[in-house]
Amino acid sequence: MEETIPLNLKEKGKNGITIEILEDFCKGCTICVDVCPEDSLEMVPIGSRWQGNIAVIKDIETCVACMLCELQCPDFAILIDKPPKKVTKKKKTAA
Repeated sequence: MEETIPLNLKEKGKNGITIEILEDFCKGCTICVDVCPEDSLEMVPIGSRWQGNIAVIKDIETCVACMLCELQCPDFAILIDKPPKKVTKKKKTAA
């Protein structure tokens, strides 16, 4: 019987950034892992993929939401959601 490995395909970090890897779209090309400057993703072997592996989240807390993985993925298999920036209004000073 083949061992089932739990895949970490969607996670939200303490910083509010969410990474989601769409399992049905990922072909295991490694582009996302190669372009990630923070080493937030990794490839794990999975027998059901034609390339033999799939991208998974290695460490969500290191992700800076640079979007390189999402932009470079040829199959649109990665979604990055980052919280909106907080806008602070400048206080008016009396002239």
